Amino acid sequence: MASHSPVGTLDSEAARVARRHQQTDVAPPQVDVIEYGWRRVAVTVAVISGAILEIVDTTIVNVALPNIQGNVGASRDEGAFIVTGYIVANVVVIPLSPWLQRRFGRRQYFFASIALFTAASVMCGLSHDLWSLVFWRVVQGTGGGGLLSQAQAILRETYPKKQQGMAQAIFAVGAIVGPTLGPLMGGLITDNASWEWCFFVNLPIGVVSATLTALFLRNPAPPKKLPIDGVGLAFLAMGLGSLQFVLDQGQEKDWFGDELIVGLSTVAVIAICAFVIWELRFAKQPIVDLTILSNPTVASGAALGLALGITLLGTLVTLPQYTQGPLGFTATLSGQLILMRAIPVALFTPLSARLAASGRIDPRLQVGTGFVLIGLSNWWLAAVTTPVSEFWTFFGPLVLSGIGLSQVFVPLSLVVFGSVSAGDVPKASAMFNLSRQLGGSIAAAVLLTLLGRSSIDHQTRIAADMTYRSGATKSYLADHGGIRSEQALASLDSVVQRQAIVLGYADTNRYSAIVTLLLTPLVVFLRKPRSVPGAMVE
Repeated sequence: MASHSPVGTLDSEAARVARRHQQTDVAPPQVDVIEYGWRRVAVTVAVISGAILEIVDTTIVNVALPNIQGNVGASRDEGAFIVTGYIVANVVVIPLSPWLQRRFGRRQYFFASIALFTAASVMCGLSHDLWSLVFWRVVQGTGGGGLLSQAQAILRETYPKKQQGMAQAIFAVGAIVGPTLGPLMGGLITDNASWEWCFFVNLPIGVVSATLTALFLRNPAPPKKLPIDGVGLAFLAMGLGSLQFVLDQGQEKDWFGDELIVGLSTVAVIAICAFVIWELRFAKQPIVDLTILSNPTVASGAALGLALGITLLGTLVTLPQYTQGPLGFTATLSGQLILMRAIPVALFTPLSARLAASGRIDPRLQVGTGFVLIGLSNWWLAAVTTPVSEFWTFFGPLVLSGIGLSQVFVPLSLVVFGSVSAGDVPKASAMFNLSRQLGGSIAAAVLLTLLGRSSIDHQTRIAADMTYRSGATKSYLADHGGIRSEQALASLDSVVQRQAIVLGYADTNRYSAIVTLLLTPLVVFLRKPRSVPGAMVE
């Protein structure tokens, strides 16, 4: 039965439970925090608005970055730290979130995260030199890291067993539509206002989220004094921080041709290996419980989350560059194009959730079907990537991609969370969201590298075929001033470069399709849930 007691009464009850367990290392049982009516609405608005803010800020700055660099006097390489600093902090904090929640309390930690994120957003907008902005972006990412995975776990615990599909559908719409809103909002702000509003826009939403969190979110268990695993924390920060920097900056610095990238790659490998060994063998109180990955469903879900991040965020990197580059779209028009994929996600996710929660279909079949649709949509997108494609050319593949995404997120979440106890849901959620975030970073790094190399290969191949004896070459030069005209030769070279880079963008879409389809068979390692996962302690 739902508990309708005030926050103070519930925390007192939780404290009494904790005292009974204070002589043992066993975590106290969780208290029922299922909500109903207006209180559930308030909690839902609080956590989903916080999560959307975190997701949007991952992409909104990318569109405005050229303007920001010009205003703070930063070079292209220096400006990249504005994006990298946020993501590095974000990636490091996500796996720490379950520990921080247990240590400080779920309500206190989520409130602190949204408050820190909002305050840092304001300071970012007020920063007018590069390194102040980078500093506050790191602080903003630190707050944002506590929002995403905790929001998903909170919604799981807030809704009753029979409405778990609805809870995950709400989160899925935010998690998938959020990255789409970033480029659109960034484009609108860039075209119609100053870059500072990319950060100031977070203020009203952040205040609402923080207020509702403080008033209505309840703790399923009281804060527990836990020792800080300083060694594990240091290894984690060095490993994930170095890895994220390498992924973000590798392409710009020519990967292993740069001493810094080589050095940080070495640090990442050593630190991550040391972290795993320390947490599994030596840490008395691990700061990250890696044993959650011994559950094959959680491990497979994390791998599929990686594929989801590659597909979801990879397209958000390459498609705007293609449309705003060779096709000449404005930032706003490019954002509207991305929105075309978000609409079917919003329309079909509730239907997918209802079907998954009904038990009439194996959710693993939905996940597999969704990934296949996403793979086919990427292959279709490659087919329509040409130098003369128009806005509506992309309607079919983007809608198909949206339908595929709507079939993946909720069923996958239900299967993964249904395989663990209620107390382990925050850990499973952290691993799933960390994998998705890393998948996006890997996609951006690898796809941009492949784009550059593929474009060079295509340019070499096209140029080799364009001899003076070629009829097409003769005809083009004749129409542009003759074979001896420098202007005609320069124009021809420009055409070759444009065609080559467009073919490179088409290749990146094919690579995404191949990776998605190759990872799809991992669904066979997911366990079919016995029932829809509940919000009660098992």
